[in-house]
Amino acid sequence: MGFEGDDDGGVLLANGFSMKVSEDEVKLDEGDIQEAESSLREGLSLNYEEARALLGRLEYQRGNVEAALRVFDGIDLQAAIQRLQPVLSEKPSSKRNRSRTESAHSVSQHAASLVLEAIYLKSMSLHKLGKAAEAAQECKSVLDAVEKIFQHGIPDAMVDAKLQETVSKAVELLPELWKQAGHNQEALYCYRRALLSHWHLDDECCIRIQKKFVVLLLYGGVEAAPPSLAVQTDGAFVPKNNLEEAILLLMMLLRKWYLGKTQWDPLVMEHFTFALSLAGQTSVLARQFEEILPGIYPRSDRWFRLALCYHGAGQNETALNLLRIYLNKRECPNDLPALLFAAKICSEDSPLASEGVEYARRAVANAHGVNKHLRGMGLRYLGICLGKLAKIALSDQERSCHQVEALKSLDEAIAHESQNPDLLFDLGFEYAEQYNSNAALRFAKEFIDATGGSISKGWTLLTLVLSAQRRYLEAEVVIDAAIEQTAKWEQGPLLRIKAKLKAAQSLPMDAVEAYRLLLALVQAQRKSFGSLRSTYQVEEDKINEFKVWQGLANLYSSLSHWRDAEICLEKAKMLKSFSAATLHAEGFMHEARGETQEASASYFDALSIDLGHTHSKVSLASLLWKRGSKALPVARTFLSDALRVEPTNRMAWYYLGMVHRDDRRSLPGLVSLPFCVKMGLSFTKLFSRLFAKREMRILMVGLDAAGKTTILYKLKLGEIVTTIPTIGFNVETVEYKNISFTVWDVGGQDKIRPLWRHYFQNTQGLIFVVDSNDRDRVVEARDELHRMLNEDELRDAVLLVFANKQDLPNAMNAAEITDKLGLHSLRQRHWYIQSTCATSGEGLYEGLDWLSNNIANKA
Repeated sequence: MGFEGDDDGGVLLANGFSMKVSEDEVKLDEGDIQEAESSLREGLSLNYEEARALLGRLEYQRGNVEAALRVFDGIDLQAAIQRLQPVLSEKPSSKRNRSRTESAHSVSQHAASLVLEAIYLKSMSLHKLGKAAEAAQECKSVLDAVEKIFQHGIPDAMVDAKLQETVSKAVELLPELWKQAGHNQEALYCYRRALLSHWHLDDECCIRIQKKFVVLLLYGGVEAAPPSLAVQTDGAFVPKNNLEEAILLLMMLLRKWYLGKTQWDPLVMEHFTFALSLAGQTSVLARQFEEILPGIYPRSDRWFRLALCYHGAGQNETALNLLRIYLNKRECPNDLPALLFAAKICSEDSPLASEGVEYARRAVANAHGVNKHLRGMGLRYLGICLGKLAKIALSDQERSCHQVEALKSLDEAIAHESQNPDLLFDLGFEYAEQYNSNAALRFAKEFIDATGGSISKGWTLLTLVLSAQRRYLEAEVVIDAAIEQTAKWEQGPLLRIKAKLKAAQSLPMDAVEAYRLLLALVQAQRKSFGSLRSTYQVEEDKINEFKVWQGLANLYSSLSHWRDAEICLEKAKMLKSFSAATLHAEGFMHEARGETQEASASYFDALSIDLGHTHSKVSLASLLWKRGSKALPVARTFLSDALRVEPTNRMAWYYLGMVHRDDRRSLPGLVSLPFCVKMGLSFTKLFSRLFAKREMRILMVGLDAAGKTTILYKLKLGEIVTTIPTIGFNVETVEYKNISFTVWDVGGQDKIRPLWRHYFQNTQGLIFVVDSNDRDRVVEARDELHRMLNEDELRDAVLLVFANKQDLPNAMNAAEITDKLGLHSLRQRHWYIQSTCATSGEGLYEGLDWLSNNIANKA
């Protein structure tokens, strides 16, 4: 059964009969449909639905979509199903009756094909008219009808070609219609139905459906539930989420290409790269690139892609070897992305820093023309590599030169990429490495402001700098605020720093509690991600857990809890059998027990694993010093080597002085002892305050736009600075009348106010800044003030209210603000209100005078 025709007319064929029609006859009005239908039924021996199907098909192929839709509307699909179902749903009969059954099936398949094609064309007509949801419903009815008519599935043999074509088109069209209608969940279900049901789709159709399904899973923005239990097979892999299902489909597509069932499609590999990268399975991706036949990718391109994969899998050595081949002078020696990539890998490892400097300089030299914008990135990696190179320099002069060049490169990089916050972090880190804590603190705060406090490494750097300055309480406030704003799975490094801060403040049980939380987090994270975890991620988690056990062992050793320390060390050894840090901790434990031989053996074992382990060198040198004069030269060698790697190690300086004191053969010994002891003490107090000034901790808060940051920098710098809304905090030290005020300026936006409580601890004075011109929010300011004053940690803090912006014409005076804030009700607290103007500085120092006098009197 079919239709053949041209512009002048056509021939209708059905059930072995033919009928010629002209163009005028096929253009039907509403009133002529029944008459035309009757003619077709008589001329071709058709029933009602078949006649309508032929008429509608004619109209559709002539482009008369609306007329075709009117014809199709008259087809009763359910009635057609009921007539066709008894014949086509029968199982194949015996051989004796097979010919008669096949004849009946052939006729019925023609009829089914005609009716189902009509409903499919009805769906297409609705689609062309922009009615996607209605079109999807009609298309779905086609597939539902097929399942009802062919209850035992479409037969493998003697299937009407037109029927199979209609079914294939409907299966492929249905999910696309649901997507256009905005029903992505329905589209997901239809894709699965298409791939899991027995529609006898050809390979090309199945491949097209799989590709479109992958795109929806990866980029559709809808989370797919696992397939229903009805379609799951025992022992079969069942994907748990979109990513796993997309990866499974992409692997099937690649396998079909390997078997020669389809042509190579680069988009399949692009989707596969995206999916596996998102899942952290780049090692699997590397194997796929290695298995692709030669000629698909140029060999240099393959090397670069493989290097990216191995780097993502944590195999930096393999990645760098591939890049070395790629950057060979016979291949692509000046490829800028590859040079930057190689410099990045080298910047992560001090022994490779020298090679990284070469790559970075070549990248900078090639960053011109259209690639000029990458010059800043090359300078960044150059600065980082020079900083790493400085740490392993053999002489002080070489170290100093590398450090100066590193800062110069990073400063120049910022000139090219002023909007790159990572450069602020790198500069802060480099300044911290060079023990310039003030500059490091400034860049750490700038990084936090630039990123809105959303990246934990900024908080980590700020905490480490503050702890290096022995400002442990402030560092703890910062780390608590960071933990509050950081996602659960990213809190590990922050909790570890918090534990070390507690230990530095001689709060061992608090440190143990922090380690306990960190250990629970690491173990929970290890169990949560299942098949999405790569080998690199598993190893990284082992390292994180190892560090937790290692820290706990050191903590218990300092408390002389030897049994607990031994258990923790055993746990650490199970995760990492050969570790210099673990052996050093073991040696420290033996030394504390007086077991010097065992301690020496552990220290030597640590150095056999890592020759650069400074702590083991210093500890071994201390044991050698205690043995007497014969071992002093060896001890001095160990200490000198330790100081070459870590020039600010105070214990190394101390023991070096003691060695010089006891070594009578050394003429400079009498001079060296006070010098070395002085150096050790100097580095112990390197970041502590040098002047005998009273220190006061002041917290300055208020609603947003009250002028807090302007006040802070007016006091600090004596000038007006351009400010933006504070995200997080600013902290500065203000010197005034032999008093050092550490002033914390905390952001006042709604979402930040819940974090104020992290800054309350050890606060001696509270400055509350009010915008005197903001009458609409003075009640809100009062509520926030009284909510704070009810906190136990601020019970003893004195209160200074700055009635700011008094220079504005409609500003409320101090008396009016006092009433509106309800200050007279604070009978158990010292408070004072001072009219101020932040831009001119008026009233600021008068407020500081009152604050310092009252805090001093309370002390």
